[in-house]
Amino acid sequence: MQVILMEKVGNLGSLGDLVNVKAGYARNFLIPTGKAKRATPMALKEFEAKRAELESAAAEKLAVAQAYAEKFEGVVVRIERKAGVDGRLFGSVSNFDIADGLRILGFAVDKSDVRMAAGPLKMIGETELQVALHSDVLATITVSVVAEQFKI
Repeated sequence: MQVILMEKVGNLGSLGDLVNVKAGYARNFLIPTGKAKRATPMALKEFEAKRAELESAAAEKLAVAQAYAEKFEGVVVRIERKAGVDGRLFGSVSNFDIADGLRILGFAVDKSDVRMAAGPLKMIGETELQVALHSDVLATITVSVVAEQFKI
């Protein structure tokens, strides 16, 4: 199915590109979320009429994301978990836990925005991770996983 992208979509294209995608991907994700429209002659004309407006809105979103990324500089998320004597965790720290820790610090981030290339954290220590605030803006945070102190 051929669609017109209404915003930049990672690994697919940028604003205004005509791309061929599988019908299910278009119907179930791209079109309902407003990221794309069906490529009909009428939709193409409508898009060209609104192109400047959409490009300025996209530039504004990018500027907001870049300003928000500056606030993430030096942020350390501290997470306590039960661990063994060798430093391995009983369980793991996932992107949900990190997003929740960021929310406590006052940052509005979805768990899908936290990029964990090596998968969930399973050891005590500090790790640098990326948070995707925009398709072009990545912020780096430090996650510090510490052993939970036993209370007697």
